[in-house]
Formats: sequence, structure tokens, C-alpha cells
Amino acid sequence: MNDLSKACLDEAKSSMKSSISFLEKELTKIRAGKANPAMLDGVKVDYYGTPTEISQVANINTPDPRSIVIQPWEKTILGAINKAILDANLGFTPRHEGDLLRIVIPPLTEERRKELCKAAKSEVENAKVNVRNVRRNIMDKVKKLKDKSVPEDEVKQVEKELQDITDRHIADCDKVYAAKEKEIMAI
Repeated sequence: MNDLSKACLDEAKSSMKSSISFLEKELTKIRAGKANPAMLDGVKVDYYGTPTEISQVANINTPDPRSIVIQPWEKTILGAINKAILDANLGFTPRHEGDLLRIVIPPLTEERRKELCKAAKSEVENAKVNVRNVRRNIMDKVKKLKDKSVPEDEVKQVEKELQDITDRHIADCDKVYAAKEKEIMAI
């Protein structure tokens, strides 16, 4: 196999792995009954006129599986953090306790667990679409290899390997979903 073929396959593996990594990161934002600081990822607080991640302006801890404690570095932004969490509509309400906010994670109902599984499934489907898009883009490059004096049987071999790589990454998406579904449905 020549260098052009290997480069195409390496690019496919790299891009598909990044799709899986992104999926795993997105699924950590879906709560599964346990407190996790990642639940607040993406929540931006107005910090002197600039939208800033909460983790950039406060310490976020989970002292027990049912609560998150947010301790801002400046007491003056406590109200702004509280407002940002409420505006994010995450399904819980922060409680002021002096110079920190405590979020008690309510137990999930069966209906809410099913909704979270549906949201996780949607993220998995998006990841699968990304993997397939990578395959399509790389397949276009592989077909152009014929013009660069790569033998036709090698092009067919690369196409087969590309499909195998795609199938493995699609299966990885399903494994990630199965683990998240088990975590969400566990009581």
C-alpha cells in the first residue's frame, strides 16, 4: 500500500476518533443521577460583560453524589452564577449558603430517565452521522487516487479497509451509548 492510501486511512481513523471523543464529552453533560461538575459545562456567566464558563470564575466540587458546591473566587458574582444556572434550565435550582452555592441534584423519575436516554441517543446518532460523513469525504479522496496512478485493486482494498474502520467506529458509538444508558437507568 502506498503512502497516499495510508494517509487517507490515517486521516479517517483520526477524524472518526475525534467524533467519538466529542460524543463522550457531550454525554458527560447529560446527568445520570449523580452529581458531576461537567453538568455545568457550557453554562456561561456574565463576568464583567464577558460570557465566561463557570469553571473559569469559581471552584466546582461534588462533596457527595447528590450535590454540587460552587464557590466563586469573587463573592460579587454569586448572583450572576445563580442566574446563569437558572437560565440554563438544567432541572435544578442553586441554593445560597453564605459565600457559595449548593445544588442538590433531585432523584430522577422514570420519565425523566427515558427523556435523558432519548437525548443521549440523539447525540449518538449525530456522532454516527459525523463518522459517516468522514467516510464519505475520505472515500471521495480515495476515488481520486486512481488519477494519481494508484492501482485499482489497491483502491478497492483501501475502500474495504475504510468501511471496516467506519463499522468499528459506529460500533464504538453504540458501546458508548449502551454504557450511558445503563448509567442513566441505574437507580
